[in-house]
Amino acid sequence: MKIRVRGLRLPLEHNENDVLRAAAQRLGVELAHICAFTKVKQAVDARRQEVFLTYTLDIELADEVELPAGLFDSPEIVKAPPKEHPVLRRGDQILSTAPVIVGSGPAGLFCGLRLAREGYQPVIIEQGAHMDERIAAVESFWNQAKLDPWANPQFGEGGAGTFSDAKLTTRIGDQRVDHVLEVFIEHGAPEEIRYLKKPHIGTDIIRRVIKQIRQEIIDLGGEFYFHARLTDISINKMSLQSIVINDRVEIPCSVLVLAVGNSARAVYRLLKEREVQLIPKAFAVGLRVEHPQSWLDKAQYGKYAGHPRLGPADYHLTYQDKALGRSVYTFCMCPGGYVVGAASEPGQLVTNGMSYFARDSGVANSALVVTVSPDDWNGTILGGMELQQALEEKAFHMGGDTYRAPAQRLKDFMARRYNNTLADTLATYRPGITPADLWELLPHPLGKALEGGIKYWNRRMDGFIHDQAILTGVETRTSAPLRIERGTALHSVNVTNLYPCGEGAGYAGGIVSSAVDGLKVAEQIITRYALPEQIPLIKDDLVTRGRDLPRV
Repeated sequence: MKIRVRGLRLPLEHNENDVLRAAAQRLGVELAHICAFTKVKQAVDARRQEVFLTYTLDIELADEVELPAGLFDSPEIVKAPPKEHPVLRRGDQILSTAPVIVGSGPAGLFCGLRLAREGYQPVIIEQGAHMDERIAAVESFWNQAKLDPWANPQFGEGGAGTFSDAKLTTRIGDQRVDHVLEVFIEHGAPEEIRYLKKPHIGTDIIRRVIKQIRQEIIDLGGEFYFHARLTDISINKMSLQSIVINDRVEIPCSVLVLAVGNSARAVYRLLKEREVQLIPKAFAVGLRVEHPQSWLDKAQYGKYAGHPRLGPADYHLTYQDKALGRSVYTFCMCPGGYVVGAASEPGQLVTNGMSYFARDSGVANSALVVTVSPDDWNGTILGGMELQQALEEKAFHMGGDTYRAPAQRLKDFMARRYNNTLADTLATYRPGITPADLWELLPHPLGKALEGGIKYWNRRMDGFIHDQAILTGVETRTSAPLRIERGTALHSVNVTNLYPCGEGAGYAGGIVSSAVDGLKVAEQIITRYALPEQIPLIKDDLVTRGRDLPRV
């Protein structure tokens, strides 16, 4: 018999036996009656003066154990749900060529892996570089301000999340989340992501995991092509017929999965030109803030700050500006991390947060963002993208036209004063920073809403307006600025074999939700189509074939 016990709360100084004793006491059984247990969730509870760790466990009891009457009346004790392994019935529609997936971020990879495990031998094309080449290009950008438009923090194997904190938290309650975490563990992620409330694996570990997933897809008959840009599509009577790669190679295409990221602006323009149905959507823009990690640890954990069981603290803050009708919130908070350049186009500047698994930089950073909606750009389909570009170009010029980012001390921003020196600041941004007045960067309503949010957060978390805190701009790639419309069967509403997928399509936000959306799309393809008759091979001297790379 397996029983799930929630809400076990223990002081920081405890061991595994203490956790089991607490579970046995909650169940009203002897400790010896527990045959086995599994950690389902582990979290920090710092809401009071004391700091605790809380656990949810699945407890396996011997069959002969007699449970107290009314045990399951408590919401904290339920029968452990069985693990579901849904079996898909393969469809029977003809699939003349293997599915083609555009993009090798989490949506594309998990869609591809699911299809590969079912025998569909997917072809994954990626406009950016493979992992090792991409890492070298990004380091060159950060260290020497040399931007490669096709190998950068946005484009390349693994997607934008590869150069982030690689957080695996999500708010979606989909059973596929567990499967996503298991796949990460199978390919080299630490076991702890299975049960930590806020799991992350850092940019250093996710790079290795992504390469291992790529290798499994190849071993199962799938194909990878890098430096392979989708440059055109041919549609006839609501059905996609073929695609063009790198403006020079046309291949037949029976099913196309668009798993592009939220920076795929060329693809958005192409879809609009080919009249694939798109709608604008809200997203958020703002700035990055950095604080001393030691201050944040103290603010969140008090006297327990620095305890080895806690690690670096984080925060998630929200604020509603009712007068301006905008939400303000923190986004992509990176404890012990770095602020980095995340541009993907020449002459534009974008910030992002990143950390390694150890989270040991000593500096905490987070985006502080304000919502924008189609009303801010007259509702045009590409208006949100154009707003992003305008802000990024302005930030580039304010930074000195060299990919150095405009930055300002938080106290100076709040006082609305310019300071021409940023000496001895916490700023970690690479390639570097330039003093600026960030009120000149953000449209005034957005700056005003952000100012209100910061004042409110400073009242809730004393010291948020810290002497050492610094702002860097601009943060624009929080989510897709539009949505590629799809129906209940997850294909485009007006192209029946085109499957928009993941964050760039407007249906996810973050690594895990994007991976889950990739799985959903794969399931729809599997239940609709029979196995493919052939695999299209891409013959172009511009592309790098995954099979030609060293095995990982």
